[in-house]
Amino acid sequence: MNLPALTPVWTPDDVTIRKAGSILSEGGIGAMPTETVYGLAGDALNPTAVSRIFEAKNRPTFNPLIIHIAEPEDLHYLTVYPIEKAELLINKFWPGPLTLVLPKRKEVPDLTTGGKDSVAIRLPAHPIARNLIRASGKYLAAPSANPFNYISPTTAYHVQAQLSGKIDFILDGGPCTVGVESTVISLAEKTPVLLRHGGLSFEDLEAVLPGLTERTSILHESPDAPGQLAVHYSPGTRFKLWNGEDLSGPRTGFISWTHVPEDPEVVTYRLSESQSLIEGASRLFQGLYELDGKNLSIIYAEPVPDTGLGRAINDRLRRAAGKS
Repeated sequence: MNLPALTPVWTPDDVTIRKAGSILSEGGIGAMPTETVYGLAGDALNPTAVSRIFEAKNRPTFNPLIIHIAEPEDLHYLTVYPIEKAELLINKFWPGPLTLVLPKRKEVPDLTTGGKDSVAIRLPAHPIARNLIRASGKYLAAPSANPFNYISPTTAYHVQAQLSGKIDFILDGGPCTVGVESTVISLAEKTPVLLRHGGLSFEDLEAVLPGLTERTSILHESPDAPGQLAVHYSPGTRFKLWNGEDLSGPRTGFISWTHVPEDPEVVTYRLSESQSLIEGASRLFQGLYELDGKNLSIIYAEPVPDTGLGRAINDRLRRAAGKS
């Protein structure tokens, strides 16, 4: 399907990255690829640009944004940063799919942090994202580039289908390799707390931070970090977790892990033929997009093993279904 070209989609090269960076430096907003999902980027310290992000996504302003930086040293300009545990995580996992929540400096607008005294920061591994941050000369707020509560985008086409005409550019960096959002850890408290499961497993983090706890709350307002609301990542089609119900009929969709429906008319999307949680995470949102576009009456999803990246996958499925 050809979509109207209301927002330019650019192949990233030196020229287009400089052009996109200039737009961001002047208060514009646009979509950039990261290894997790596509982000809707704007100057995190410019309340006008941040307001445009909230408006384009129809996102409530109590929901904090993650600031993306190009170098670890940029933390010093955004946070009150005397926390030794942050160094352990930065040295081990940055750049990569890990967001750290730290006490913020006054220069960070309350609008960016949802009124919190802390700020969420990530150093992405994707070279296009980091080059764009450098080209803009700014720190970039970059929530997922989709309407609030809808499926997160893992291709430029997903962004174009949902936000074209509302943003200034889209940089097409191909499909995202991780495919789910970053893991979020708060270091703004006495002990480190995992706030959101994501592209880095709890087990990997716990090996560096023994005694790490989690508070992946189901909330309706005032979240500590993105991705904590009760309903999130949802398709437009009715969506449920599969608990062994009968699967039949051509208007039934099924996201499969191991189970194969007996009825061949069921529209089935296999997350991973080899039961790889890494592959399953990278394909999750693409599967939701595909099934949501097939005029189905309901989509069921089979939970995956609740270990490693499986915890992030199951978290997204529960929130997509609006269940605790």
